[in-house]
Formats: sequence, C-alpha cells, structure tokens
Amino acid sequence: MFKFFKEKLKSWIGKSKEDIESKPVEIEEKVEEEKEAKVQEKLRLKEEKQKQKEQKKLEKLKRKEESLLRKKPREEEKEKPLEELQIEEPVEIEALRTAPELEELEKEKKPGIFRRIKERFSYKISEEDFDEIFENLEMLLLENNVALEAVEAIKKQLKTELVNKEIKKEDLEQEIKRALKKVIENLLIEPDDVLTLVKMKQPFVFVFFGVNGVGKTTAIAKIANLLLKNNVSCVIAAADTFRAASIEQLEEHASNLGIKLIKHEYGADPAAVAFDAIKYAKSHNIQVVLIDTAGRMHTHSNLLSEMEKICRVTNPDMKIFVAESIAGNDAVQQAKSFNEIVGIDGCILTKADVDEKGGTAISISYVTKRPILFLGTGQEYDQLEVFNREKFMSELGL
Repeated sequence: MFKFFKEKLKSWIGKSKEDIESKPVEIEEKVEEEKEAKVQEKLRLKEEKQKQKEQKKLEKLKRKEESLLRKKPREEEKEKPLEELQIEEPVEIEALRTAPELEELEKEKKPGIFRRIKERFSYKISEEDFDEIFENLEMLLLENNVALEAVEAIKKQLKTELVNKEIKKEDLEQEIKRALKKVIENLLIEPDDVLTLVKMKQPFVFVFFGVNGVGKTTAIAKIANLLLKNNVSCVIAAADTFRAASIEQLEEHASNLGIKLIKHEYGADPAAVAFDAIKYAKSHNIQVVLIDTAGRMHTHSNLLSEMEKICRVTNPDMKIFVAESIAGNDAVQQAKSFNEIVGIDGCILTKADVDEKGGTAISISYVTKRPILFLGTGQEYDQLEVFNREKFMSELGL
C-alpha cells in the first residue's frame, strides 16, 4: 500500500539532506562575517562620537581664548604665551580598540570555542534553502494525489518547523523526516470509534453517499458485517431506487449476512424507504439503520436535492461519504461538494489495497476537516480496516 509515495518521499528526504550539505558557503563563515560587520559598525559609530566630542572641546577652548583676548590681561599674564593654555590632548581613535568598554565587542568578534564548534557541525536552513527543497516536494505531493490546497498547508507548516532552526549535521535527515511526519499528521483527523458511537443511541442511523461505481454498496455490507461481529444488530434500507439492479445487489448482501432489507419498488421515493427502515428498527429493537442512496454525481442538482430530502426526513446520526482511494483529485472534488450540501461526518476510502499513492486520504481529510473512518482493502466482508493515523504514516515511510 502506498509503495510509490513511500519510495518517492524517502528519495526526497535523502536528496534534501544532500542539497543542504552541499551548499558552498559554510554557516560558520556567514556568522563570522555578520559579527565582524557588526563590530566594525559599532567601532565606526564610537569613533564618530569621539570626534564630535573633541570638536566640541576645541570650540569651547577657542571661545575661551577669544574671551581672554577681549579682557585686559593682568600684569602676570601679559607675557604668558597662549601656547601654555591647558588643552587636553585629543584621544587617539586607535586607542578606542583597546578601551575597556570595547571588551564586549571583542568577545562578539571572537565567539567561544564551543560556539564555533557547534556552528561548524550544525546547519540553519534558510528560507532560500527551504524554497529550493520544497519545490521538489511540491511536485512529489501533487503527483501522489495530494490536493493543491493541502500542499500549501503542508508548505506553510513545514516552513515553521524547519526554517532558521539549528540542526546537527548527523540529525539533518531525521529532522526533515520528523517535521514532514508531524505536518502530515496534523492534516489527518483521528476518527472516533464507530462501535462506541452506535451504542450511544438507538436506532443509530447511517446514510451513505457517493458516486456510482466507487464500491458504496459493498462498503455498506462490510459495515453491517463489522456490526454483527460486535453483537450490534442492524437493518439495511435500499433507498437507491434510481439505479437498475441496485436493490438486487443489496438483497444478495443482506441474504449473505442474514439481516433484514427494507425496500420499495424502483422509482419510489427514497426518503420513504429510509423512513420505513427507521420505523422497522424502532419496532424490532434494531440498534443500527444503514441507508444506501443513489450514486450521485456531485454536479447532478436533482439527485443532490433528493439527498437533502433524505437527510431532512431521517435526521441521520452519521453521514458517510464513500470514494475510491485511487480517484485522486476527482474524489477530493466530490468530497467537497457533498460536504457543502449535506455536511459529511466521515469518509470510507475503497480500493486502498491497490493505491500506491495515498494522497487522497490526506486531501479529503484536509478539505472536509472530517476523518477517514475506514479503508476498504478488498472485496471480502472482512476486508475493512479502521483508519489508523500512525499505521498510515508508517505506510508512507514516515
């Protein structure tokens, strides 16, 4: 599962480390240059300040001299030459470099040995470095069915995790991997335990949505099997009265599982079928109602209106969107449309066992802000896997 995505991510992480390590300018040299420039600037400002101070002293003495000349000199001062006036010698500018007040500047100019060693064996990823390495990751994510808006979210969070953070050389690859794992995990919403939820209310009503051909009917049968194995009774409502053979398909599943199917004729009101199924569950103390609906294209306004009516009549406890894991951006667009119209509560991704990319789960979880509940991993009833975020990340090699 997700083999292609896993190999590409591994390759990107390794290449990113090499790209950063091969930068021609050493971090230590950059730091030293910046510090030297700061020291020189402080010295220049100090020199200018001292010059201004000396200039003021000279101007003050000149004014004093002019004042003395205007006065009648005393007898003992008549022959006193002007040169004997006390004038402070100007402080040599070079002396500033050894003055006590510049000790701190010298410390800044020559960092401690441990600081220099630390800089020599570590990196700080600059914004320029990040933009360069993320460009490759962006293409990788898009190729693996991660939606553009999810890619942008990954970029923003990953930048916060990596840029200007001091990283030891030997930890660089692991740090990039750790940051990427954390960011993707943040986009995936951990699902609640469905088996716990269904025991909180009776009957607990599920409505399933999705376009034709994604395996929605089989997914419903798998959920029914999961419930029965955990001693939770259920009934299925064949509310897809639009597609030919849909009722017969559900009848076969219900017969295999030994559960009741509530059905009407083709062309009947789907909301009425769903209502009758809930009524049956209440009268027979059935714990869960599973309502199938017609496969709706997310652009078909009439069928979408019908879906709204079903939700209004049944007031479901959980609305589940079913999509193919391998459908990529098509599944993402479908999820967005269904979520906008009825507000889905979770998602089942079918055909996850043949999905080598894995980006659909990340994208749907991000754009709907709802969890992936289950992964379909085959055609058998038992081949339904509760979505586990840690396991998913492991499948991606993170």
